[in-house]
Amino acid sequence: MQPTEVALIEDHTVLAVTWDDGETSRLDAVTLRLASRAASEIRRQAEGVALTLPPALRVQGVEPIGNYALRLFFSDGHDRGIYPWVYLRELAGQAA
Repeated sequence: MQPTEVALIEDHTVLAVTWDDGETSRLDAVTLRLASRAASEIRRQAEGVALTLPPALRVQGVEPIGNYALRLFFSDGHDRGIYPWVYLRELAGQAA
């Protein structure tokens, strides 16, 4: 599955992904930030350290990684997570 369009909407608080099957997934910045699989985030979770997010968290930027994923840049400074297409679709299914 591949996206046909990726956009930041609602003042950069939502990532909208339109898939090649016509479905559109809407993922909010908090969901995406909490779902980061960056090594630092996995370590934080394993150590039981709570994540405190700013009240107006935004996705400040999106960078394609090859043709399989996105790297997201968040307003809290986090920019290490890579979100493969399959993972984004999975997250969208969980959020629905």
